[in-house]
Amino acid sequence: MILFYNAHIYSHEKPDATAFVIDQGSFLAMGTDTEILDSFSQVKSTINLEGRTIWPGLTDAHVHLHHLAESISIVDCETDTQEECLSRIKAAAEKLPDGAWVRGHGWNQNVWKEGFGTATQLDEICGGRPAYITAKSLHGAWVNSKAFDLAGINAQTPDPSSGIIRRDEKGKPTGILFENEAVTLVESIIPKPTQEEITSKIESALPELWKLGLIGVHDNDGFECWQALQTLHDDGRLQLRVRKNILREHMDAFIHAGLRTDDGSDWLHMGGVKLFSDGALGSQTCAMIQPYEHSEEVGLLLLTEDDVLAIGKQAVGHGLALTVHAIGDLANHVVLNAFEKLRAYESEHDLPHLRHRIEHVQIIDPDDLSRIAALDIIASVQPIHATSDMIIVDNYLGERSRNAYAFQALQDSGAVLVFGSDAPVESVNPFLGIHAAVTRRRLDGSPGPDGWHPEQRLALEDALAGFSSTPAEISNRGMRLGKIAPGYRADFLILEEDPFAIEPQALSQLLPQATFIDGKCVYRSPDLSLDF
Repeated sequence: MILFYNAHIYSHEKPDATAFVIDQGSFLAMGTDTEILDSFSQVKSTINLEGRTIWPGLTDAHVHLHHLAESISIVDCETDTQEECLSRIKAAAEKLPDGAWVRGHGWNQNVWKEGFGTATQLDEICGGRPAYITAKSLHGAWVNSKAFDLAGINAQTPDPSSGIIRRDEKGKPTGILFENEAVTLVESIIPKPTQEEITSKIESALPELWKLGLIGVHDNDGFECWQALQTLHDDGRLQLRVRKNILREHMDAFIHAGLRTDDGSDWLHMGGVKLFSDGALGSQTCAMIQPYEHSEEVGLLLLTEDDVLAIGKQAVGHGLALTVHAIGDLANHVVLNAFEKLRAYESEHDLPHLRHRIEHVQIIDPDDLSRIAALDIIASVQPIHATSDMIIVDNYLGERSRNAYAFQALQDSGAVLVFGSDAPVESVNPFLGIHAAVTRRRLDGSPGPDGWHPEQRLALEDALAGFSSTPAEISNRGMRLGKIAPGYRADFLILEEDPFAIEPQALSQLLPQATFIDGKCVYRSPDLSLDF
């Protein structure tokens, strides 16, 4: 039993509380210093927090945990210039043995004056080794000629049904692949890490998450990630609360195993079946009702309404919710049409009302805005995408940018919002997401004091809920996770400053001095003098 006092505690249930007691991993009691110190005078371990702020632990509701762990160990290609990216790849390649694959992640052609890279550029720096560099969006890959040769890709190779091989004027592949089926042509031939290596990398990434205040994630990676998390959980090494979404291609296996949405423990439990209805904005492959500005392209619709409905019927018939990637306004419209029919199917067959989700909801037609709440669909959004993408959104959509990242409009419509990062697409730091939601500004202050489309800014209280209580509530764990209140598991942060008392632009600079999960301190800043 540990007693903390002299704190500023963020708690709706106990707004005047300045002290609390933790026992067996839960908040046992909360109140004023006098109330708690008098009532628990027998507690020997007491800690004076010296006016620090206590916040609930944060959950990222959309990550790719395996990809994130992998990205920590490969070349960081998220650079301001193509030259710097190539320099990093060259330095990494020179350290690899002959024949080894050169791996990297994070390139974004939209910030490079040259635009997309080429296979020839990678050929010149990789010393004959195959190269596979994933895009920041995870919806594209940059590869070299050696990789093409190993994959059997040439000018005669047709585009897969749901992907694009970028070509020059003569039809020769340039080195850029768009969307999963095209990317997989190369990715599938790369030697796979062992399950032990995947598990080790994910476990090694956990301290990086704790340091940022994350006590949980909702994951969207594949079966190997599930196996790694299961191993860590069974061994008692998963000190992170994970809601695990599964990919469509693995749905039958989970149905056969009898697993349903929300099954599992507070450490590892089932989410929904992840589908992809369109591509990404940066590559202009998200499906739009009208063409992109100065273009005839409307993106790629990867699933029809009937496709989503058919998969949805199978899923809900076995107790599994859907979580559907939809970025463009056409994709969101199609998915909502399917959900409307799926809700009717659930009612007709007396099936449970599951908490389906749309992942991203980046661009939505105003006529569809109210349908998300009406159908009780969770809007899983990533505020940091708004500030990262604001320039390309204006360039690609023109006046339609007012319908992009419409967080306040979604909230006003009654929709339930949960927040994430899409890491490693963006930084997994939740304070950057909170900052983006509240200010709609980049870290350098652009585009100005009011932010980008300031009418879509959220209150700090709402941004915090999207990273704490709401992820727990939509996982049917809102009665014991996500809040600071008696009876809840003791997942909390110690902050030096009160986020509600600082300038909104300074939110991006916040980091916890300590992170507690289930009453245990899993991270403490080296400069924190308190003795737990």
